[in-house]
Amino acid sequence: EDETDLITIISDTLSKLGANFLTAKNGAEGLELFENNKDIQLIVSDINMPVMNGIEMIRKIRESGSNIPCIIMSAHTEPEYLKSADELNVADYILKPFDFIKFINLVSELEI
Repeated sequence: EDETDLITIISDTLSKLGANFLTAKNGAEGLELFENNKDIQLIVSDINMPVMNGIEMIRKIRESGSNIPCIIMSAHTEPEYLKSADELNVADYILKPFDFIKFINLVSELEI
């Protein structure tokens, strides 16, 4: 996620759920964190980020052989993004502005 305010809100929410987490401001940074921290259990990503977008980051993670659960949070509703998310087997595609209750329930259901 590249929006600092949203990173803070998501971080606070995950902290309240007792989750340990790492944050990245772009897809390349997120991919590097994933590659260097194999104990990561969930990825939450925007699509539109600088350097590398979220779809490309998840694609590279899938190419590495990982089936880690991924949640995309985005304002984009274009069919090509939804199709890519489906092809990459993301756990959910949440539209911004998003429902925090849905996010909390989804993270809880994934039992990370």
